[in-house]
Amino acid sequence: MADNREFDIALFGATGFVGKLTAEYLLDAAPSDARIALAGRSLDKLTKVRAELGPKAASWDLVVADSTDQAALDALAARTKVVVTTVGPYLRYGLPLVAACAKAGTHYADLTGEPLFIREAIDTYHDEAVRTGAKIVNSCGYDSIPSDLSVYQVYRTSVSDNTGELTDTTLIASLKGGVSGGTIDSGRAMMEAIAADSSKASVLSHPYSLSPDKSMEPDVGRQSDQALQRASGIDPSLDGWVSTFVMAAHNTKIVRRSNGLLGWVYGKNFRYREVMSAGKSAAAPLVAAGMAGGIVATMATGALLSRVSAGRKLLDRVLPKPGTGPSEEARRSGWFTMKTYAHTTSGAKYVATFAGQGDPGYQATAVMLGESGLSLAFDTDKQPELAGILTPAAAMGDALTDRLRAAGMTIEVRRA
Repeated sequence: MADNREFDIALFGATGFVGKLTAEYLLDAAPSDARIALAGRSLDKLTKVRAELGPKAASWDLVVADSTDQAALDALAARTKVVVTTVGPYLRYGLPLVAACAKAGTHYADLTGEPLFIREAIDTYHDEAVRTGAKIVNSCGYDSIPSDLSVYQVYRTSVSDNTGELTDTTLIASLKGGVSGGTIDSGRAMMEAIAADSSKASVLSHPYSLSPDKSMEPDVGRQSDQALQRASGIDPSLDGWVSTFVMAAHNTKIVRRSNGLLGWVYGKNFRYREVMSAGKSAAAPLVAAGMAGGIVATMATGALLSRVSAGRKLLDRVLPKPGTGPSEEARRSGWFTMKTYAHTTSGAKYVATFAGQGDPGYQATAVMLGESGLSLAFDTDKQPELAGILTPAAAMGDALTDRLRAAGMTIEVRRA
């Protein structure tokens, strides 16, 4: 990309909950000479956000653009090297911006946890982005950077150690954090889309639905996102129980897409799953069973209610509204730790740790999204030469890993 753009980064959705957190992060993390713009549909709200950020943001430009105004999005993309967007649900509002960035050769980072959106973006805009050199990078928050970079760094270590290809690999998530209306609204958008077109359900259920070429994927049998088992079944050193991780169905698809985008370098027998720790107490089996059953019941109930207008109205009344999220105290007291247990064809075992402070979906996500935008803007000489609809690992790899370590996150791999 020629360096003749007006901005280095344009933050689209800067007046939203996570948008404001990301703007606050960029205020301190971006280079002092970085050219940053705040973008959204209301000039008054953008002006207010910039004022609240203080004098360091006084020089940041404001750009008015609505997610339904293709001409405005095209103009925004043409002015900046990178667009960072928090405007979701992406399935409802995101594709026009992807179109604009793919056409303009503009790099892009989002927070989507919506496989239906990514599949549509791949089918519609991947080839155009490859042609223009745009890196369109999905899932640059807690969905799915810790998962994606953990496996990528295990792979990198196994190559350095010459221990063969990856085989059975399992991530165990532990966290303390809240859920926002925006996250819930993304789930609803997918449920409503499937209610309108049942054929889309396969995108959620198929492990390789985001693959660049399903025919090239390893034939390793069933890979379920449901879990209820003793943790020792994953690694003998572990105690307690694990259960279904609500984000596994999305994260695992991103990790498998990374493998495909990188040429299936993780291996022809690579099997990947994610689970959530239910603890070690005497009640852990019951906790694990409740978590697993609760996720299934919630998805089933949500899907059923999304099919009828009365059900949608009920969901509107009882669920948190978009634009809401945890309090500042709750955001700062949150944390997450992701442990990935991996085996290789030579019999070697690795444990990767990816951990951070702050509510994972908000405080930590603002860090991950902000650093993704900065990496796309300033690290292009350190990144893989790939373009198109990409994943964090395939697009930014070691460059993003280094940035997140410098930002205070723990990302390490040890041989077990």
